[in-house]
Amino acid sequence: MTLPNLITIGRLFLVPLVVVMIINGRWQMAFIAFVAAGISDAVDGFLAKRFGMASELGAYLDPVADKALIVSIYITLAMIGVIPVWLVILVVSRDIMIVAAVILSWVMANPVEIAPFVVSKLNTAAQLIFAALVLGSNAFGIDPGPATQVGQLVVAILTVGSMAAYLAFWLRHMAA
Repeated sequence: MTLPNLITIGRLFLVPLVVVMIINGRWQMAFIAFVAAGISDAVDGFLAKRFGMASELGAYLDPVADKALIVSIYITLAMIGVIPVWLVILVVSRDIMIVAAVILSWVMANPVEIAPFVVSKLNTAAQLIFAALVLGSNAFGIDPGPATQVGQLVVAILTVGSMAAYLAFWLRHMAA
């Protein structure tokens, strides 16, 4: 168990805290916990790479913690009517599609190794920035104006682009 893995596990524990804070309308606390999760993600990655503490467990835990945070926040924000349900369905569907493709490739004895594409990294960044925009604007009573609609559009376009990239990659892999 490495220090980066412990930090990642700590980030997983922040997920229910952020969700509860959003549900209870404690926007500033939700925003602070979200920012803390983001900082912990940067710190665990830095430590793992800089000090040779990368591990197989960390390679699995880190994206799980990221997805748990994003998916939980998006679902919660949609449940309370702050973001549209269609956006959440799109974001969650992409993640389900990727996991299903990996599982199906294992079942078919043709395991696929998924590595992030540039569009997927951009997608994750857009999802996190949009979540920060929504949480921050509610936390500090700021009207983001058209930034909300622009953020939704950017997240939707990048999510669809990422889905298409992974699907094309998986189909090529399975056909080979």
